[in-house]
Amino acid sequence: MRLTVGSDQSDIEKIRDFANWLLDIGESKLGGPNDDETIIDIPDDILINDPYDPIGSLIEFVYPSILEKYSGTNYFQERAILAPKNEVVQEINDYLLKEFPGNEIEYLSLDSICESEFVYDQFDANLYSPDVLNGLKVSGLPNHKLVLNFGVPVMLLRNIDQKNGLCNGTRLQLISLGKRVIEARIISETNIGNQIFIPRMSLSPSEKKIPFKFTRRQFPLAVCFAMTINKSQGQSLSEGWFVSQRSSFFT
Repeated sequence: MRLTVGSDQSDIEKIRDFANWLLDIGESKLGGPNDDETIIDIPDDILINDPYDPIGSLIEFVYPSILEKYSGTNYFQERAILAPKNEVVQEINDYLLKEFPGNEIEYLSLDSICESEFVYDQFDANLYSPDVLNGLKVSGLPNHKLVLNFGVPVMLLRNIDQKNGLCNGTRLQLISLGKRVIEARIISETNIGNQIFIPRMSLSPSEKKIPFKFTRRQFPLAVCFAMTINKSQGQSLSEGWFVSQRSSFFT
């Protein structure tokens, strides 16, 4: 519904046709009679079938001439690639990050067990060495190794300043990379165009699957050329493509 605002009539019709197609899938109107399992053909006009370099073809469609246009203020605002799994998101982000000019900057986190875990000496800290903590990848928490470059789009992973638009899920574009502070420009939600500063923060995961509490001191950021479907909720994208689990791509 948001995409139809300000669009011309031909684009509105395409958006509505696509929306109706999705509704028909959800209501089991496609694929003929079935017992909760069927094969649905994706229309050719929204499908990328490249057996040789599917990710490259997808990137070229969503981010055309990216090395010439990425410095533009509006280039990343309405573009993104969506995927169901973090592993696919990481693969696409790494692919594009390597294409950017200039030297990448690597930030390593400081991970430590929370002191409260040592109550009554029932917790053996030796079981969770720094290497073990560094290898943990938890939803909503930045990775131990964060690789960034100038001009790259990133997503904020924590609520920092809601009044100024710095919320969990806000997308930014990197301007300056310092040792203790990163400068970026807001490219989504509210306050688009504002330049802000992101410090390192001490973060703890809320996920209960981990049997202990630990703290990770890192910039609360993640590269977001691609993002998970969950993280894309609430954002309007005019050039958004979805990666299926079988490595097919459609808009």
